[in-house]
Amino acid sequence: MKKDFYEVLGVTKGASKDDIKAAYRKAALKYHPDRNKASDAEEHFKEINEAYEVLSNDQKKTAYDQFGHAAFDPSSGPAGGHTYTQQNGPFNFTYTQGGGNPFGGADFDFGGFSNPFDIFEQFFGGGGNFRQQSRKQLATYKISISFLEAAHGVEKEIIIDGKKKKIKIPSGVDDGQRIRFNDFILYIDVQPDKIFKREGNDVFVTITLSFTQATLGTTIDVPTLDQPLTVRVKPATQPNTLVRLRGKGIKDINGYGFGDLYIRLLVEVPSRLTSRQKELLKELDL
Repeated sequence: MKKDFYEVLGVTKGASKDDIKAAYRKAALKYHPDRNKASDAEEHFKEINEAYEVLSNDQKKTAYDQFGHAAFDPSSGPAGGHTYTQQNGPFNFTYTQGGGNPFGGADFDFGGFSNPFDIFEQFFGGGGNFRQQSRKQLATYKISISFLEAAHGVEKEIIIDGKKKKIKIPSGVDDGQRIRFNDFILYIDVQPDKIFKREGNDVFVTITLSFTQATLGTTIDVPTLDQPLTVRVKPATQPNTLVRLRGKGIKDINGYGFGDLYIRLLVEVPSRLTSRQKELLKELDL
């Protein structure tokens, strides 16, 4: 029986993201096999990273809170497997049976969960000697791609050991993910975008409305990952309203649907008004 993820990290079910992150940092440092030579340190370290990967992701946490470990077990019927659409956040890992290293499933690709030491690297930098010994030694190369290339997928030509190779980067790949090919590992560096921001498979764009537009309603052109869309803004829209466009986000790298596009509406309050405008506002007495 797997331990309860909240128990593994030593937090309550109502813990905030900051509390969960702090608990992870403390536990990961305590049980990292480079620091802790106890025979069960490695197993604790895997449990800690698996718990953090789920509890730090809103969608996975919701699924876990509802179904428990069955949410991630494909054999558990309707509740099992992928019950959520956002699975590849910045810390995306699992453990698969088989393989030749202590964790099994060393030849992972983009899907599922990656090596637990990848999470440790995100927080603390480097994986230590244990990590180097626990996975096959392959050269790691870094490639930078744009936000839209990551969202749609892209084919790139790279040079490895003096030889040109064409590689396909799948749609939905996220910043910091590693893709393992036959003879090398590719680290993905996704460049920030001026318009789009990503959270899991969801994409956020910000649109600023004038006070009049927010009050009376309007239509706006919204950039999406494909073609711009015209969206109607309702009258009396409040600042920081979120409008959701279902399925307009990033394709899940494991093939489980698309995220959503969220439009965050800001309202610009005029800093300079004419005397007449001030009089009219006073008459409205809003």
